[in-house]
Parts: sequence; C-alpha cells; structure tokens
Amino acid sequence: MSNRYLYTTTLKEQDTNRSYYASTIYPSVKPSDTDFYIISEAGDRLDLLAKKYYNDTTKWWIIAIANNLNDGNFFVEEGRQLRIPTDLSRITYDLERLNK
Repeated sequence: MSNRYLYTTTLKEQDTNRSYYASTIYPSVKPSDTDFYIISEAGDRLDLLAKKYYNDTTKWWIIAIANNLNDGNFFVEEGRQLRIPTDLSRITYDLERLNK
C-alpha cells in the first residue's frame, strides 16, 4: 500500500470522539540523475500524470512537491516543464522516516 495517507496519524477528539488526520510532513524531492522531464499538455492533471508514470494516481503529490505545485489544484497549465522523479523507494523511505 502506498498512498499519501499511509504515514499519517489518525487522531480522535476526546469530547466528540471524532477522528481526523494529523499533519503529515512530506519530504523534499531532490533531483536525481534518473529523473526525466516532460512538457505538460492541455488537460494534464497531477493524478493522471501519476497514473501514467507510476501506475498509481495516489502518488500525484510526488510530482506536485518535485515541481513546487502547492496551490491545491490538480490541473497543470499547458506548456509547463515538469520533473518526474523516478526514485520512488527513496521518496517513500524519506516520507516514512519523517512521520515516525
């Protein structure tokens, strides 16, 4: 299982017994010699790019962090150069280490 909430702690409010997620600390995604670059096309979205390159829509946040896309929008403007990180095991390890 590999998704953005895997290392997120679930907390409960004592008064209401409602559950909520604690903040998750995401690692920086440093450039690697194995990364590759694409130019976005009309209609590109982070989740669809993650599906295309990682076969997993839940890894959209990796592309977002690598490209400083933090506006909460899944859509990517056409013609933007995007870095697609390839070392997913390192990124997952860093995520796990930061959220223990």
